[in-house]
Amino acid sequence: MEDVKPQLERALAEAIAILGVSDPEISIQEVPEDKPGDYGTPVAFTLARSLRRNPATIAQEITSRIELPPGIARVETSGPYINFVVDVASFVASVVESALEPSPHDKKVVIEHTSVNPNKEAHVGHLRNIVLGDACGRILQADGFEVEVQNYIDDTGRQAAESFFAVRYFGKDFDGAEKYDHWLGRLYVELQSAKESDAETIEQGVREVMHQLERGELREEVERVVHSQLQTSYQLGVEYDLLVWESDVVHSGFLKRGLEVLEQSPYVSHPQDGKYAGAMVMDVAEFIPGLEESTVVLVRSDGNAMYVAKDIGYQFWKAGIFEGLLYQPFDSQPSGKTLYTSSPRGETHPSGRTFAHGEEIVNVIDVRQSHPQTIVRTALALSGTEEGTKAYQSSQHLAYEVVTLEGRPMSGRKGITLSIDEVIEEAARRARAVVEEKNPGLSNIDRVAHQVGVGALRFGMLKSEARRIIDFRWEQALSLQGDSAPYVQYAHARACSILRAAQAQGLSADDPDWSQLGPLEVRLAQVITRLPGVVRTAAQELAPHIVAQYCLDLATAWNAYYNHKDAEGRYDTQVLKSQSGLREARLALVEKVKTTLATALSLLGIESPEEM
Repeated sequence: MEDVKPQLERALAEAIAILGVSDPEISIQEVPEDKPGDYGTPVAFTLARSLRRNPATIAQEITSRIELPPGIARVETSGPYINFVVDVASFVASVVESALEPSPHDKKVVIEHTSVNPNKEAHVGHLRNIVLGDACGRILQADGFEVEVQNYIDDTGRQAAESFFAVRYFGKDFDGAEKYDHWLGRLYVELQSAKESDAETIEQGVREVMHQLERGELREEVERVVHSQLQTSYQLGVEYDLLVWESDVVHSGFLKRGLEVLEQSPYVSHPQDGKYAGAMVMDVAEFIPGLEESTVVLVRSDGNAMYVAKDIGYQFWKAGIFEGLLYQPFDSQPSGKTLYTSSPRGETHPSGRTFAHGEEIVNVIDVRQSHPQTIVRTALALSGTEEGTKAYQSSQHLAYEVVTLEGRPMSGRKGITLSIDEVIEEAARRARAVVEEKNPGLSNIDRVAHQVGVGALRFGMLKSEARRIIDFRWEQALSLQGDSAPYVQYAHARACSILRAAQAQGLSADDPDWSQLGPLEVRLAQVITRLPGVVRTAAQELAPHIVAQYCLDLATAWNAYYNHKDAEGRYDTQVLKSQSGLREARLALVEKVKTTLATALSLLGIESPEEM
């Protein structure tokens, strides 16, 4: 499927080149219903400034020279505006018969998201990261990229140590009455309160556990938490390619090797005097202009590496500047795809797989980490390697704003959180009540309720730009009305209902008479044909909200078509009551609406029930 707009842009560019203008700024727009034509452009206005000629005259000259692409019946001018009228039959037929087939980019994207500390359950503050990263991976893949999704496991951090020490401190044994990550998270919060009266004992115990974690002695315990957290991701429809463990990164020497690479850079030095005497520093002024302090300390004068230095080494591995990890299977995910993990007992290429080596790297991390992420990306440029240069040019930090809970900042330490598991359960419960009211005889109601509830959650996190703060409130997050996933899912179910009714009557979309279609079908087809451009833009900008808006636009266009009435107030788009030929053409268009809605929703990780 190719949007007709790029075809018109190419045709216009060729016609304009004859006027002596190269690389003109061309904007193609869908013409409002009360204006002539189907697509239009004001390009003559832009050219008038450079050519110093009357825009209306320029428009006439362009229309006399342009070679129209397939599906466009004629071109006409309205003063300085150039309008295109589609050939209804061929245009709608081409939209219906086309498929979304991306051109392979021959580039691998490594995208890291989720990265929840393995010490407690994931909460709604993590939900935005998880679904944002997952949707970006889906969109990039749909745009033709090879995508590898990674999830970083910080198994040597203090938070994990505190949770595992809390088990010993309180003398608890897991009884299986609740999910393991919830049980562990509750003990973690209780330990914070216990610090008020027994801080010294707790601090000593936590340090001992941290040493055990660093030595890998508690790996199985951490894996138990990770398996529990993964169940939450699976409930959201999220899967991964690789788990990367902090302990494996440390033992693989990425820090040392990353510093060795940077040692060769002219931007890295070891000052002998001044405030940085004895330290290893990196000058980023040329790459990050405007900084008050452009010198970044990688290793302090006492020999201790800064945290950003470790991240740089990890980023170098992602780009394929060096190897260092072994891998093995970790889990079989709901789709049947194997989830791999880094492991000291693994292989370099399990089942022939090669991990990392990303020509583009996307790190989904909240906006508070913007500066260190900029430093990490800059280090790729300073690496002096071909891999680093490529990755620097195309890598991005997908920074998103935080999620607050009913107006309050969330804090796992203080227990001010709401678990994703709780929200999924409540979302499904509310969705079930609504579905049961509208369709009490639905056979798979629990499955549909889960699809609708999770869809509402995911859409609520994805419909806003990443840089906007989201305040999680129950009524808004789980809304089944308005600009929500259920609104789009219901539009899909409506199309499915028409197709089922047609099948029951022995009708099909065979032998359509496209010539009987009119402006109403053209308007609907125009929205359908936007999808490739939407995917391309969303992939370039890492912006799932663009896809979310498209879902709403298509659902609205389809509902408007379905409910359309003629001048006498009668429904005039009733598919199954249409005359022969027109009925089949409309059935084919409905099928295309259904598959396009399902495809667009799937890019957001949202399922499309056939009944609601």
